[in-house]
Amino acid sequence: LKAKIKRIFIKNEGRYGYRRITLALRKKRIVVNHKKVAKLMKELGLKGERKPKRKYQSYQGNIGKIAPNLLERNFTASKPNEKWGTDI
Repeated sequence: LKAKIKRIFIKNEGRYGYRRITLALRKKRIVVNHKKVAKLMKELGLKGERKPKRKYQSYQGNIGKIAPNLLERNFTASKPNEKWGTDI
């Protein structure tokens, strides 16, 4: 069983972990528990390659028009309804 696990691991260039190796063995009609495969892989020193985590990037550049800053942080008004502000 160890030789078959190692052969599947090497054939797939070290990308398969214990779950995929278990499925590959079952396709070959070798019924084996995933815990057994994980234990044997640990004994053989085989570890599946992990994909590196990608950094989240939400920046999409300048979208739409930027309104001119007419108030310039001068929010005091001399009469009602003279200055209106909003946030989008």
